[in-house]
Amino acid sequence: MTVLVTGAAGFIGMNVSLALMARGETVVGIDNLNDYYDVSLKEARLARLTAHNAFSFVRGDIGDADTLAEAGNGVDRIVHLAAQAGVRYSLENPGAYIQANIVGHMNVIELARALGDDLKHLVYASSSSVYGGNTKLPFSVDDQVDNPVSLYAATKKADELMSHAYSSTFRLPQTGLRFFTVYGPWGRPDMSLYIFTRKILAGDPIPVFNHGKMQRDFTYIDDIVAGVLAALDNPPPRDGEDVPHRVYNLGNHSSEPLMRFIGLIEEALGEKAEIDFQPMQPGDVPATYADIEASRRDLGFEPRVPIDEGIPRFVEWYREFHG
Repeated sequence: MTVLVTGAAGFIGMNVSLALMARGETVVGIDNLNDYYDVSLKEARLARLTAHNAFSFVRGDIGDADTLAEAGNGVDRIVHLAAQAGVRYSLENPGAYIQANIVGHMNVIELARALGDDLKHLVYASSSSVYGGNTKLPFSVDDQVDNPVSLYAATKKADELMSHAYSSTFRLPQTGLRFFTVYGPWGRPDMSLYIFTRKILAGDPIPVFNHGKMQRDFTYIDDIVAGVLAALDNPPPRDGEDVPHRVYNLGNHSSEPLMRFIGLIEEALGEKAEIDFQPMQPGDVPATYADIEASRRDLGFEPRVPIDEGIPRFVEWYREFHG
């Protein structure tokens, strides 16, 4: 059967779509190719997908329920990755987050409801940002997540709540995945690895927030893709006693100091960074760290790529892609 992938021209969307086709699946992708970041990168990702006969593409916005319904006609699984990403941009353009992450998510779960028993599973992207101001590390899916510190985080928590409600009411099998700082080749230009690499090569200072006192659970794209597919293949039973909705962390289970991260970029580039230390940005948090006990137990999820390997792979791709 066929899998609908929303946000197919995105970083994770492209890689998930390629992995699905590599194992023999047919994929329908939908993406609006918006200009939040360089559209040419999205078009280059899309070109990799359209080279496959098993892929078909609909250019459209998930905020348009009719277009989404047309794209999803006849699919039996959905991987919903389309969203307005980024914590800092939510301070500048909050409406984009409501339209994409709230209205768009509602349209996706309405599509899932319309598919009825033909729908085997809806897997959707949540975010480690839902943990907000939590200080207990590592972050567990059992932790309270009622204190978001950004609008982006609030929309992702709202998505989880809406999905739980639909799973409870309509017995829709759904799984939410809280991604932790995904990086790797073909990644987003608004992420720190891309920004730092570009600026170091250009001889420009790199902005380092909270004066470098930051830690992140950096998760390589291949590990994320393996987790997404494992989740897709393990839907919660719709005929069981429990609500068929689950939430998992997908992270590297390693909280890396930001300055070590920068040091590895310098090493891979063979260049030293000029560092511009800055205060903490609104909506940001000092540390993230994924407890992956549940995803290991239920999905067999096991991250395999540390940043010592992942960063050089990104730098190699960056040099090739940007010449």
